[in-house]
Amino acid sequence: MQTEPTIILSGTDPDLPRKLPSGLGRYKGRREIGRGGNGVLEGAFDPVTGRTVAIKMLPFDVHAVPNERRRLLREARVTAQLQHPNTVPVYEIGNDIMHGIYFTMKLISGENLFEILKRIARGDQRTEAAYPAVRRVSSLAGACQALAYAHARGVIHRDVKPENIWVGNFDEVYLLDWGTAKVWGSMDDQTVVRYDATALKKAEEEQQQEQQLQTLTGGGQRPGTPLYMSPEQIQGTRSIDERSDIFNAGVCLYELLAIREPFRGANIDQTFRNIIHGEVPPPSERSPERNIPKLADQVVLRALEKRPGDRFQTMREMIDAVHDVIQLLDQD
Repeated sequence: MQTEPTIILSGTDPDLPRKLPSGLGRYKGRREIGRGGNGVLEGAFDPVTGRTVAIKMLPFDVHAVPNERRRLLREARVTAQLQHPNTVPVYEIGNDIMHGIYFTMKLISGENLFEILKRIARGDQRTEAAYPAVRRVSSLAGACQALAYAHARGVIHRDVKPENIWVGNFDEVYLLDWGTAKVWGSMDDQTVVRYDATALKKAEEEQQQEQQLQTLTGGGQRPGTPLYMSPEQIQGTRSIDERSDIFNAGVCLYELLAIREPFRGANIDQTFRNIIHGEVPPPSERSPERNIPKLADQVVLRALEKRPGDRFQTMREMIDAVHDVIQLLDQD
């Protein structure tokens, strides 16, 4: 968890530097604060604005790879153009002579919903008290607001999951990681993957040291995206639209209510079969001890319909239904 940076009066008074360094040389006190498969995140101080920022760049070993540069630049531009209270503001996009493409954004405090769910699943009563069902679902509603805005701008996120929903220390909610977003009218066929039998076999071979997917109460490892994919994502449908994000959000809603993942199988192959063909019990039946209202069951199951035409047809429609659930949860 990161803390909110403090405003230092002395940091607001100095004049602008006489000569502003180019690229990442502008930022002082850079330190790594996160690393994943698609980038490195650093915290740093910007002496021009007097604020602490987050810097996202590529790992050094791939920073010159054209496809990786294109992906990061696309993420930066999509995020920058989605100016919404539930997205992270982007401050600058640049090209450093040593580190390549980077972008800076607001340094946010708090933690993601997966870390919160993991502690609740392990029986952490303090986390349960701090994040009751009404607050968890309200956080998802905030992320859905960002999705509704993105859909209106012609952008499909395609990777909605608890890890990408950030809950701030002051109840801010941010939907992160637009690196796999689909922009209407763009040529991004190379980002669409068909998970046929060959791909499934390869995926399992790559995970032979982890034959069984870790559970929420396990070691914190998880494959992420496969657990939240819509049937059309798995089948490689090229006409994916906002209803795929609705399915992803429905999986999240199920998990936030039941503290169980609806489609998890023993391996990726079985997980995908469950998503495409399997029927899941309503959250209230999966976790009867959590007193989940029947209305929540109806909202979740509609979002998880196999056929896109049977789901909510717009994110705004789903948000309205989720707000009805929040009202019921708030009465408990």
